[in-house]
Amino acid sequence: MVNYSSLCSSEQGFPINLVGKTGLAVQISIHNPSQYICANCEQILPDWKQQQFLWVVVVLQQSKFPLVEITGAIEREKESLREKFMRFGCDVAFNLRGRGYLTDLIDPRTGYPLLSHPGAVPHDDTAVAKALLDYPVIKNKCCVLVHPQWGTAVYPSVLLSEAPPDMIEFVCKAITPLHGWIEKLN
Repeated sequence: MVNYSSLCSSEQGFPINLVGKTGLAVQISIHNPSQYICANCEQILPDWKQQQFLWVVVVLQQSKFPLVEITGAIEREKESLREKFMRFGCDVAFNLRGRGYLTDLIDPRTGYPLLSHPGAVPHDDTAVAKALLDYPVIKNKCCVLVHPQWGTAVYPSVLLSEAPPDMIEFVCKAITPLHGWIEKLN
């Protein structure tokens, strides 16, 4: 696992709390990038040349199962959650790109950007979620995030954008219902 250090700044977006059709939760939050992303942006996203402003959107999906073991059911669940993120992430990225903001999503399986040329360094969604949310990680055969409410039944994924946080939040909230995610009232 790549050692992503703490934030460039302590600012953190309040999470958008959602629930899917199956009753499983989704959390989306917007953050300043970690120091690792600040230092290695061009190695992760070589098409992005010294972006003045960069925001990290962390998307956490609650899983049906704890993701600590490797079984057929867990691998199918991870693939299903990856597909949900990829559909949602593409919609958000293309919407923001259409508004003139450089945006990309990271494929959780490979660690490489989907819409830009891959860099020399892969991105680690679990390490970013740990750095930005300060959630613990269990180091098993792969690293697993530990969510305060969902435990290890959490699938992290990441979008990166130069759009301002209010625009990212607006687009995310407009698109989430199209994916069966509705805002959860606390």
